[in-house]
Amino acid sequence: MTTPRRADAARNRDRVLTTARAAVAGGDLSLQHNDLARRAGIGVGTVYRHFPNRRALLEALADDGFAALLDAARAASRHDDPAAGVEILLRALLTRQLADPAFAEVIATEPEQDADAATTARRAELGELAHAVLGSARRAGVLRTDLTDDDLRHLVCGTVFALRIGDAPDDRAGRYLRVLLDGLRPGGGQSG
Repeated sequence: MTTPRRADAARNRDRVLTTARAAVAGGDLSLQHNDLARRAGIGVGTVYRHFPNRRALLEALADDGFAALLDAARAASRHDDPAAGVEILLRALLTRQLADPAFAEVIATEPEQDADAATTARRAELGELAHAVLGSARRAGVLRTDLTDDDLRHLVCGTVFALRIGDAPDDRAGRYLRVLLDGLRPGGGQSG
């Protein structure tokens, strides 16, 4: 049984997260504990007590992104149309990474880098749901069979990277997703 946080400790943790979110929104993903402590008006020891390293803080920032993505993956896994399920899953993965740089960094790494077992558990659940969605699409003949689940994860991460190059990534996201989905169909992108 975990003991509840004291009210002041919970407030301090929230202050650190709010300050870190503002830094990330401003384009600063360095998440330097000294700087965050100064901006939050608390001691650096307090920051380290809640988040012993940058990765732990990054994962805490990514919690909401993981929750939203898992909801979308569950919906995709229950969809009657396997092609629509793939689109729901990939759209959610793409848009979540574009909207949340902290989440994008966490999801692009391997589980061995996770600081928190809860992150690893969410990652595993996402992997299981994605595997079910993609397996259903393969069996239905609407997804290329020569691409692995990891291939698709890497392709989405690469698409996010491509969208971040240049202006107005949100304006191009739908078009890039459509190109990606077209290439995932059997025969898609194959020259004959």
